Amino acid sequence: MLPKLALLGSLLDSPVGKSVSALLRRVPKGLPAVGQTPHTVAWSENKWRLLRFSPAQRKFARPILMVPSLINRWYVLDLGSGRSLIEWLVAQGHEVYCIDWGTPGAEDRYLTWDDIGGRYLGRAVRLVARQSPTGDAHVLGYCLGGALAAPYVAAFPDGIASFLALATPIDFSEAGIMGLWTRQPGFDVRSIVDAFGNVPWPLMQASFKMMRPTLDATKVVGLLDRAWDDEFLDGFLATEKWGNDNVSFPGECYARYIEELYRGNALVAGTFSLLGKRVDLGDITVPVLALAFGDDHIVPVPCAKPLIDLVSSRDKQLVVDRGGHVGAVVSRKAAGRLWPALHTFWAQRDR
Repeated sequence: MLPKLALLGSLLDSPVGKSVSALLRRVPKGLPAVGQTPHTVAWSENKWRLLRFSPAQRKFARPILMVPSLINRWYVLDLGSGRSLIEWLVAQGHEVYCIDWGTPGAEDRYLTWDDIGGRYLGRAVRLVARQSPTGDAHVLGYCLGGALAAPYVAAFPDGIASFLALATPIDFSEAGIMGLWTRQPGFDVRSIVDAFGNVPWPLMQASFKMMRPTLDATKVVGLLDRAWDDEFLDGFLATEKWGNDNVSFPGECYARYIEELYRGNALVAGTFSLLGKRVDLGDITVPVLALAFGDDHIVPVPCAKPLIDLVSSRDKQLVVDRGGHVGAVVSRKAAGRLWPALHTFWAQRDR
């Protein structure tokens, strides 16, 4: 018995043992609160809402409309105090709006890209623009949210002051391993939609995990290595909470996403349409900033970069930063590097 107790004592005194003890002390606190920046609901329709975040003292005329991914929760942009892009922008004096896509029900399997990326997004743009002293708004699209926003900005430019594409897929021939998978003949999109209606989020999450099979193990090692750091731990748990709180993809919209964008590369080919109008990214003339990340395995740099070549804007810029698809946006370093870059882009184009 004594040798076993001695072994247990030595394990508890080891770095791993101390990390485990720190984690156990943290467990009763639960997961960090997310989406805490004060806001009102400016509009709601079906499952989606338009959230409004107003500064105590507004310093900039043009509001910012954020369009997050359709299959992830909006609060990745508001992960908690000190980790929230929205909180930080509001503190700088920006009025911010963000779409919360909500959770689709079984009846939403028939929602099309025109419904979501045309009618819903168009409603949000018009509502925000009407609240702007200048009659327009800056639009930010993140990941799939950017893929929804880019065709709308091209086809319906009224009320849009600028477009910021954050890790936005444009050239789907450069979409990496996800592109290879979706182009396989055995990937029968229509059968998936017919069987499930909305494409289940666990199915999509499994595909993202397959892209980096060792990621979970890497996270565990990193967690044990820094479990003593409460600030790191809160950020890690908030991000993991978001990463496991996913949303199913409305079936008809998903089918078009795969068939026309991943397989047909329609945005680059100029064969995409929105609400009956042909989408030509060359029709975009507002200021454009495209941001891509060097370690992004979901939207590789060559997938995001062509937006700058395709738009006709004279005021356009591509910035490639370090980091991954999510970490580059919500990490501690983002507050010192990425967020000020976004703020500067909008502040310099406020009037």
